[in-house]
Amino acid sequence: MTQRVQSSGSIQALGIFYWNRSTRALLVSALCLVAVLLTTSSSADGCDGDGCSEMKRRGILTGMPFMAHVSTRSFVDDAGHRIYLAKAPTRVVSLAPSITEMLFAIGLDEQIVGVTEFCDFPATAKLKAKVGYSNPSAEALIALRPELVLAPRDFLRPDLQMKLEQLKIPLFVLDAQTVEDILLQIHTLGKMFEKDSTANELTQRMRQRIADIRHKVETSPARRVLYVLNSQPLITVGPGSFIHQMIGLAGGVNIAAETGMAYPKLSMEAVLKDDPEVLIFPSGEIETVPRSVQQQWRRWDSLTAVKEQRFHEVSSNLLNRPGPRVVEALEQLARAIHPEIFGSGKSAEHS
Repeated sequence: MTQRVQSSGSIQALGIFYWNRSTRALLVSALCLVAVLLTTSSSADGCDGDGCSEMKRRGILTGMPFMAHVSTRSFVDDAGHRIYLAKAPTRVVSLAPSITEMLFAIGLDEQIVGVTEFCDFPATAKLKAKVGYSNPSAEALIALRPELVLAPRDFLRPDLQMKLEQLKIPLFVLDAQTVEDILLQIHTLGKMFEKDSTANELTQRMRQRIADIRHKVETSPARRVLYVLNSQPLITVGPGSFIHQMIGLAGGVNIAAETGMAYPKLSMEAVLKDDPEVLIFPSGEIETVPRSVQQQWRRWDSLTAVKEQRFHEVSSNLLNRPGPRVVEALEQLARAIHPEIFGSGKSAEHS
């Protein structure tokens, strides 16, 4: 008895505690409860694939319970907000032409119930209910009973956000700054709507076309480019806009690269100093620089672009919409900057 007490005292002195049978039972129960909580947490975080299989295997081997729970799927948008979708939405409203084009491109014609008044591609988009554009109607939008609203960051009003939040209608913001962002957004939409394979095939084709164009333009020296969004005042594109990146991919050097702004204003003094070799203007029904305004640039006859008659137009519907047709815009840019590689490029050039 004395020896037993001494041994127990030695154990306690080492910081080791002796538990009787009932204490051990309580400890095992507590550990099992912790295991349940941990495995449930893993499911909520979207555990899948080999990781979940390994956890299930361990649960079987250790005798600890594992909850085979399939949680809602979570997605983080470009504004940093997380939404949870238990299943693919069957009714979606798009608040930007670029988003609408992405949805159609992955086969979601039937799920689209509302678009903006400027969503004109593909032709079927014109038949969808309209909810406005820069000032979308909350009433018209809500009347469509959407399960998801996809919106650009630029025209998203706080009152509309609040109304959607009150009605528990998920809002997801898409704001592409680079070509890679566009590809990632298509993948995200594919996952949301369970169109993964279609989205993957689309982005693979886009990546291949981009790679082909880049390979062609790499054979010639890059040319200095000025992209004219507006002439008075002179507004162009710079770092932070995906068009700036597109100019680089097309074999050009944006003369506004050092401005550090997505849409900077330039002085003519700065333009004359940087001497662009190519002038590019957007052309379209909505965003365009009229031919009469383009012709006014001819008075700056010291510019290389004017001397060599390098005035080009690129479709604003293609280039200003960060969607799946951006690869077509890239090819138009590349033809404008390097006509010697792609041919005469007469369709994008005028005298």
